[in-house]
Amino acid sequence: MELKHKDNSEKGVFKLKDGEYTAGEISYVWSNDDLILIDHTGVNSRYEGKGIGKQLVGAVVNFARRRNIKILPLCPFAKRLFDRNESYNDVRFIRQ
Repeated sequence: MELKHKDNSEKGVFKLKDGEYTAGEISYVWSNDDLILIDHTGVNSRYEGKGIGKQLVGAVVNFARRRNIKILPLCPFAKRLFDRNESYNDVRFIRQ
């Protein structure tokens, strides 16, 4: 599988491609220069149960770490993963 990333400074998307098929995608919007909001995670039904969603959340986390930004996971799937994985706390935005 190949990970593709597009970002236009307002929003972005990571896609896992399996040849011509999109196995899954995760999208985000920029809130400001150092905060992105994950708003959607979707996995093609033929790839369900293969960890695609986790890989996509991991890709966004790695992106945030490289850019030294925070993430607010609004998508229910991403929020569940953040809630269960303390290793994401370094990039998780906490409202004060």
